[in-house]
Amino acid sequence: MATIFPHGTVHDAPDDLQDAVRADPSVFARWKALTPLGRNEFICWIDDSKQPATRQRRIERTCDEVLEGKKRPCCWAGCIHRTDKAPGRWQQAVLIDQKNKRRR
Repeated sequence: MATIFPHGTVHDAPDDLQDAVRADPSVFARWKALTPLGRNEFICWIDDSKQPATRQRRIERTCDEVLEGKKRPCCWAGCIHRTDKAPGRWQQAVLIDQKNKRRR
């Protein structure tokens, strides 16, 4: 029987991330110890990847950073998909920039 995989508050962990986290029991233990919001930030950061190579690098980096004790990805504006709080200034800038890119 497989152990239940803990997801984020908004995002569910994709299979490739689950496989990578489960591959190392130490990483999995630390992943389970993260808050749902912390897990959500890592998942959103990975899902935001546009290229498969970037996605793979982010999955590997997530495993490394979780093992180091980091609680959230560095240099990430944060999940813009959460509805329980208004976006911060940095998130608003990202959203405005994405909207402007779509108009071009």
